[in-house]
Amino acid sequence: MELTLAIAIGILFGSGVWLILRPRTFQVIVGLCLMSYGVNLFIFSMGRLRMGAAPILTKGAEIDPSRYSDPVPQALVLTAIVISFATTALFLVVLLASRGFTGTDHVDGKEREQ
Repeated sequence: MELTLAIAIGILFGSGVWLILRPRTFQVIVGLCLMSYGVNLFIFSMGRLRMGAAPILTKGAEIDPSRYSDPVPQALVLTAIVISFATTALFLVVLLASRGFTGTDHVDGKEREQ
């Protein structure tokens, strides 16, 4: 499970970096989204991956912390998803306004001369 998650994080982050280096602003925004998903998966994995474990502590039982997942990274990831959704919406509005003013969606504002 950890290897699969590590490969997924690497693919998301690598694809995000590749898209950030592209000349179009929409590709840059999608790259930022992919990188944020990779970082969210990384933070989520830091809370320990447990399959088939009880999510709630039982009353009166002996508590062994190694049997439970840490809920703090899960809460952080949930908050980060909401924040990344809002910033992506803001970036898209800025992209549309910039394209309306300049007539192009290039990062530097100019089309490449051929």
